[in-house]
Amino acid sequence: MRVKTRLFGEIEIVEDKIINLVHGLIGFPDMKRYTLIFDEEKKNKGNIMWLQSLDETDFAMPVMLPHLVKPDYAPQLNEDSLEQLGDLTPENTYVLVTVRVPKNPKEASINLKAPIIINADTNVGDQIIIEGSEPVRYLIHDAIHGKDGE
Repeated sequence: MRVKTRLFGEIEIVEDKIINLVHGLIGFPDMKRYTLIFDEEKKNKGNIMWLQSLDETDFAMPVMLPHLVKPDYAPQLNEDSLEQLGDLTPENTYVLVTVRVPKNPKEASINLKAPIIINADTNVGDQIIIEGSEPVRYLIHDAIHGKDGE
């Protein structure tokens, strides 16, 4: 399918690359179909990816793999909230976090409180608010430079 986006122009999306978020993103419940856009050559180097909405093509959210900033990130997920995602295993569970980038890049942060959990086998996912003390704004700059990111 061809999609005209605000940030990336017209792009081709293969059907098996469409991610269906059961409840959409927090604050955007009507947008449920997404795809990930990233630089293929740099996909394992910690770069920011974009979660591009296919329902509202002007909307794309920066996301990244949390362990690249916080290697020990292991959110405690409620089994009931994951039930709609199907059979999750360590091999098929893909975790993303949203990225906030204000004008001052040193204040860029990731949201560890509400990760996006995706079953990579079925491309079904959900953004889930987790229990515990994980912060909504974990500073990327401080974490990368050896300070506690909170």
